[in-house]
Formats: sequence, C-alpha cells, structure tokens
Amino acid sequence: MTSDTEQTELVAAKTENETERLRELIEAARVVLWDFDGPICRLFAGHSAERVARDLVDWLEGQGLHGLLTASQRELLDPHVVLRAVDRRHPGSDLVAELEERLTQEELRAASSAMPTAWADPLIRTWTAVGARLAITTNNSPRVVRAYLDGRGLLSCFAPHVYGRTTDLRLLKPHPHCLDRALHTLGCAPPDALMIGDTPSDLQAATRAGVPFLGYAHNARKAKLLREAGATRVVDSLEPVLRTLRVAA
Repeated sequence: MTSDTEQTELVAAKTENETERLRELIEAARVVLWDFDGPICRLFAGHSAERVARDLVDWLEGQGLHGLLTASQRELLDPHVVLRAVDRRHPGSDLVAELEERLTQEELRAASSAMPTAWADPLIRTWTAVGARLAITTNNSPRVVRAYLDGRGLLSCFAPHVYGRTTDLRLLKPHPHCLDRALHTLGCAPPDALMIGDTPSDLQAATRAGVPFLGYAHNARKAKLLREAGATRVVDSLEPVLRTLRVAA
C-alpha cells in the first residue's frame, strides 16, 4: 500500500516530468501554429453555434434542400458539419459558396462577443517577444480571425500569417493544408514548429504535417477526446505554458 509520502512524491515526480516535456516542446518551437476557436478564444461564447447551425439548416430547407442533410447531421447542431455535408453533395457549387458566406457572417457577429481563453493573450505576446513566429491555422474564416485579433490588439503578432477556411472545403482540417501553407510561407521545417489545438482534427492535421502537437482542453470531455485520438501532451490551462515559456526564455 502506498503511503501518503510516497503518493506525494509520485505526484511531484509526474508533475516535474510533465513540466520537462512541456519545456522541451516550447524550446524546440521556432514557429507556433495556433488553432483559433478554443486555444485563443471561445468564438461562440455569446452567440450560440447551435443556433447558427439551426439557421443554416432552416435556410437550406427554405431553398427546398431538406434532403441534403441526414437526420443525424441536422441533430448535431454544428455549423461546420452542415457546411461539410452540403459540400460533399455539391462540391465547389454556388450553393456551398452562399452557405459558407452565411457562416462567415455569423462568425463575424460571434467575434464581437467571443470570450478570450485565459492566459492566451499574454502567452501570444510573450512568445512574440522572445522571437518565435506565430501563425493561425484554423477552419474558421480568416476574416473572422483577423477581426478578433485586431480587436484584442494581437493582429501584429500573427499578420500576415492567418490561414483559415478557403472555398475548397475539402482542405479543412484534418487535412493539413493550412498547416502546410503556414510552414511553407514561414520557411519552417515541420519538426521546428508546434501546433496548439483543441480537437482530434487539429491533432490529425498536425500529425499529417509532421508537426509536434500540444493539446488544449478546457474540460475533461475535450481532454478525453484528445487523448483517445492519440495526443500525448494535453494541458487544461495555458498558464503552465506561459510559466514554462518565461522560465525557458
């Protein structure tokens, strides 16, 4: 039976090991690729993503296109699921372009009430100050990302390296397209970068691009999904990342 002292020592050793692994990730990163919705902010904190999905579904039904979505796709209440489903049926069509623009407008409205992720702003500023180059690699519209970052005074930390949703929806993560674009433009080899993301699709894109990955999970459910997908480094707060970066710098 493990004594209280032994248990305390085990916890301390585990914490020290995790801190060391985090330090190694941070020190190796010449370029940091950020997902947007999650690690930087909660985009739909004040503007329900579920309502946006319903509005998109209602619009499709108003066009007589109810049959484009399965019952399960409608019930998921995820705007990106709606967009992908329609694109699979009508890739590159005017219908998809219209739907994507409607989603972008909803994201722009959401950006005004988005909730910043705790510790994200100082972490971004600190990483920039110590010489790392930052980029956004997201499935959200780049117009939305720029609007949010500009409002927080953070756009200069990333510009012009914001790589988001394009008209070719086949290239959304887990496809590594946005990561590959960022790496190519920044002239960075994949092992010299680090991606911070909060979904299995972020992890899959990073893996396919050959980029080390740090998972951010603001709750136990998100952490479980990331670990089940294969993430080996997951934090529930960006504070230890900032603390470790300050020590390493």
